[in-house]
Amino acid sequence: MALSGVDNLAKQPELKKKLLWTFFLLAVYRIGIHVPVPGVDAAALSDFFASVQNTLFGLFDMFSGGGLRKLSIFALGIMPYISASIIVQLLQVVSPDLKRMAKEEGASGRQKITQYTRYGTVLITIIQGLGIAVGLESMTSPVGAPVVLTAGWAFRLTTIITLTAGTVLIMWLGEQITEKGVGNGISLIIFAGIIAGLPGALLRSFNLVGAGELSIFVGILILAIMAAVLAFIVFMERGQRRIPIHYAKRQMGRKMVGGQTTHLPLRVNTAGVIPPIFASSLLMFPATIGTFAPDVEWIQQFSAWFAPQTIIYNIIFIALIVFFCFFYTAIVFDPKDIAENLKNSGGFIPGIRPGVKTREYIDKVLSRITLWGSFYIAAICVLPMLLIAKLNVPFYFGGTSLLIIVGVAMDFMSQVESHMISRQYEGLMSKSKKGRK
Repeated sequence: MALSGVDNLAKQPELKKKLLWTFFLLAVYRIGIHVPVPGVDAAALSDFFASVQNTLFGLFDMFSGGGLRKLSIFALGIMPYISASIIVQLLQVVSPDLKRMAKEEGASGRQKITQYTRYGTVLITIIQGLGIAVGLESMTSPVGAPVVLTAGWAFRLTTIITLTAGTVLIMWLGEQITEKGVGNGISLIIFAGIIAGLPGALLRSFNLVGAGELSIFVGILILAIMAAVLAFIVFMERGQRRIPIHYAKRQMGRKMVGGQTTHLPLRVNTAGVIPPIFASSLLMFPATIGTFAPDVEWIQQFSAWFAPQTIIYNIIFIALIVFFCFFYTAIVFDPKDIAENLKNSGGFIPGIRPGVKTREYIDKVLSRITLWGSFYIAAICVLPMLLIAKLNVPFYFGGTSLLIIVGVAMDFMSQVESHMISRQYEGLMSKSKKGRK
């Protein structure tokens, strides 16, 4: 029976409530983007960002949803939380106590891990907030107007406190969306920020065409490339390797169970949009360090090496994407657990012995798929650097933003569809019970 979207939504008040709660929290986030940090000349800051829109500052601004351009209370966005999550997850690999806490202590252990991540978020936000405050004091607009009205420790402390409070509020909004709404809250916040910047990017592109800086042919070529990239992302995100699973027949009481044939789906991109987000977050640290010493030449040179258009940045970016694809896949998908569950339930892969051999086979197939998936993500994310360098394209038209938009949208819609189907089956089961009565 086909689902009829809006009609089904109207019949499911629980899902409707979750969606309204999700959109309300995202609206709160977008409102906070327009609340500025005190002590900053908004016009001078806007002129400064207009002159550096295709640099690393443009990358910062994209992930903050435009908050950095306005230096709002949400200027740091959700990136400090993501950075803290990376650090905590890496520590779980080297720390037996954290690993045991995450896997063996259940909900209480995961709650402690979440608490450590929150503390790390606050610490990273304080460091980045100080770096931004110091960096702003040395910034001027193209006409020479200072960005900060009154420099000093009063401005620095105000900026640190404001940005820390804003990041903690975003972190809380993301957790509330995940817990009481639909979809992953952190991903949806990044998604909302990128979507909000698309109209401005389109307008800038039309202005470039109107001013003659971008030819109509190049504009059409960019649209064709983006359409092809979008179709390729959708195709790859739906791609999967299906491993056949057979279940042996077993006698349970008076019934014969088993004998079914199904499959184990292994996605090409198991890690989703996490690898490029994690990689981008780590590569923002050199720029943050550079803001602490604007007058030290070697530190500024070190930070300049990590500009998005440089070869060093792209090589490290690709390496980090490949690493995080394997790292995050290993966290969310454990072949050992899959093999044990199949063995306990009487399932087996044709031609593969249950147990250790099944684990090795699944791990081998998953590693091959993840390798090609990491190459696909790296190619999609490096594409914007080439477009920016060669065709003078606004940063929002990059492959990273398209990957996040498509990945988060597909995950969101699949969760909505799953919720509607589960509710539909619950309704059918209740009708069946009434019929038997």
